[in-house]
Amino acid sequence: MIYFKGCVAREKEKSISEATESILNKAEVDYSILNDEICCGSVLLRTGSIEEAYSQIKKNLKKIEGHKILVSCAGCYKTLTQDYNEITGAKLDVIHTSQLFRDLIDSDKLKIKKSGLKITYHDPCHLGRHCNEYDSPRDVLNSFSNLIEMEHNKEYSKCCGAGGGVKSAYPDLANTISNERMKEAEKADVSILVTSCPFCKLNLEFTNKLDVYDLSEFILQFLED
Repeated sequence: MIYFKGCVAREKEKSISEATESILNKAEVDYSILNDEICCGSVLLRTGSIEEAYSQIKKNLKKIEGHKILVSCAGCYKTLTQDYNEITGAKLDVIHTSQLFRDLIDSDKLKIKKSGLKITYHDPCHLGRHCNEYDSPRDVLNSFSNLIEMEHNKEYSKCCGAGGGVKSAYPDLANTISNERMKEAEKADVSILVTSCPFCKLNLEFTNKLDVYDLSEFILQFLED
């Protein structure tokens, strides 16, 4: 299995990829990484840079096709599972970290201490509405913490404001959207927000309203010795 870190977890939110690798090592999962990993092409596709995206896709397929691929990023998950197939016909075997973590917990390969902490969860658009994955992260969180849902959740979840190139092209708009989302999180009467996408974490933690963690980072705090 190849752990495809994604740009944000590789460059800006390195604690996410580090936490993920710590969990994989703890569970004795056999995996490798790409020392020359490049962008999956998600942002290029969303912002209309089609030729550049196709170039990235061709380069990536040479490295990852035929392997099981683990991703931290919801954007990478959507792109590798759906866009690569639509553009090239490639059917890649991709699993998101939330799905793998649930499998590891269910098979007793990953043991997590009960915390009882009250937390809320933010659904990444690409993982939720685009790929219909709502249960895996919730199953993981409910196994050791007290999940309190925000008013808008699952398919009705509000966007974090970062996706689709908005963070790069319209940073002020991205910040306004993230502030609105965090106001809703505060109403859940929690001090911690967990999400399953580095882009979401990057934009939501900007507000400094709550402690924001990627699922991998949150799990790592409660792993049994």
